[in-house]
This record gives sequence, structure tokens and C-alpha cells, in this order.
Amino acid sequence: MGLFSRRGTASEPAPVEWASVEAEQQKRPHGPFDRSQVDEMGPRVDLGAIWLPVMPGLELRMEIDKKTQKVTGVTAALEGSNLQIQAFAAPRTEGIWDEIRHEIAQSVSGQGGVVDDVPGVFGRELLVRMPVTGPDGQPAQRPARFVGVDGPRWFVRGVLAGRAALDAEAAKPLESVFANIVVVRDQSPRPPRDLLPLALPKSARKDGAQPPAQAAPENAAPQASDFNPLRRGPEITQIG
Repeated sequence: MGLFSRRGTASEPAPVEWASVEAEQQKRPHGPFDRSQVDEMGPRVDLGAIWLPVMPGLELRMEIDKKTQKVTGVTAALEGSNLQIQAFAAPRTEGIWDEIRHEIAQSVSGQGGVVDDVPGVFGRELLVRMPVTGPDGQPAQRPARFVGVDGPRWFVRGVLAGRAALDAEAAKPLESVFANIVVVRDQSPRPPRDLLPLALPKSARKDGAQPPAQAAPENAAPQASDFNPLRRGPEITQIG
């Protein structure tokens, strides 16, 4: 992570509940970071509320709400693995990942899936296996990893799918991407869990024109609205 500039000192991560989220954010040995913690954008792309790290071979797909045409999330794809990222408003003095993790687990279990709440690179995370119909028409399972980090007035969630859901080596590049995200929280008052505004990268805007919509990859992170207790709207995927 030497390519990325940050301020503050590193130490072991602390529990999610704390008196000051800002103070705990400064202690983390890795990100995601708040804008106040970095000196410059570095090798990242500006997506509005998220500055996303880039690397050779990384493909970005912007998720668009069909009704509002607003960007609701971004998926980074690399060598058969996907990382879906969304950022949300959160209270200043307490984290919401514990509560959200519990709700995701309940939602997955209610749909017949299997959930394990396990320690991970970013603290507690969920390894889920959703029931699907395989190519041969037989019942199968699709794995995914839900990771989350609480920051000062924001929460960022990642969903690892494809090879990265189960293969630790395949997950490392996308874990590095997630660990070096910078969240740019505006000063507008927002209710907890409100999506922070994202935007298409400048190279994709072309004076306001948007690239044609494309179908999400087969091994993309689960998209069903009832799978996500953060209640994001319906989506399509666009190539950034």
C-alpha cells in the first residue's frame, strides 16, 4: 500500500462501537480512509463520494438506478473476481456495521442461504452462500463475502464475488483496492444509510454522454433488493 499517501499512525483495529469514530479511524492500519486522512488523490479515480484505487487490468462498472439515473455503486472486476462497493451516510459517533451485518445474515437465512460471521482483514465479515440453479439445472450455491468499515459520518460496504469469495490469493488484489478507498463525505445532512452520491469517472462522461448499458457478469455480487437491508434501488450496470 506504499503508493498511497495518508496521515495518522497505525495500530491494531478496535471494536466497532466507540466514543468517537474519527479517533478510531485514525488508528486503523489500513483504510478505507476518510478524505481528511490523505494528502492527495494518488493512483485513484474520482467517483464523487469515493476515490477508488486503480491497477492494471482492473475494470470498473458503474451501477445506475433505473428510475433516477443516479449512480448507486461501483463494481471493480479483476481476473474472475468482483468487488461491489457502496458508501452510505452514518452517525458521527457510532458505527452501523454490526447492525447491518445482522440484518444481512437474517435476509440471507430467510432466502435459504447459509451465513458465517467470521473474522477477516477488515474486522468481522460475512461469508454467505446463496441458493441458485446451476448450469445443469441442479441446485447449487453462489458464495459471496460481505465486508464493511465504519468511518466518520459514513459507512462503506464491499461484496466480494467470483473467485475472490473463496480463494484467499484471488481476493488479495481486490482487498487492497478496498483497503485504499478514500471516502469523500460532503457536509449535507443525510439520514443514516442514505447513499452517498457517486458519479461516472470523467473519462466516461464525454461531455455528459453516457456509455451504453451492459449486462452484469454472471458471477457478479447478488443484486436482489431484498438481499440488501440498505435498500438500494433497482440497478443496471454500465461500463465506466
